[in-house]
Amino acid sequence: MKKNIGNVDRVLRIVLALAIAGLYYEGIITGVTGIVLLVLAAVFVATSFIGTCPIYLGLGMSTRKT
Repeated sequence: MKKNIGNVDRVLRIVLALAIAGLYYEGIITGVTGIVLLVLAAVFVATSFIGTCPIYLGLGMSTRKT
């Protein structure tokens, strides 16, 4: 797959994922909402490590500098 996530985008995704995990751990977000946000956080981490976002591919977007 073609990489389409830039460095700033990767860092923001990881920071957001850590924030969501922290809020869940502290009990601020719970229940179904917490689980859905944890899954979203896992997707953020996975896509940041892979460097490819399927949504960006579908929209023809890229935050990566060429």
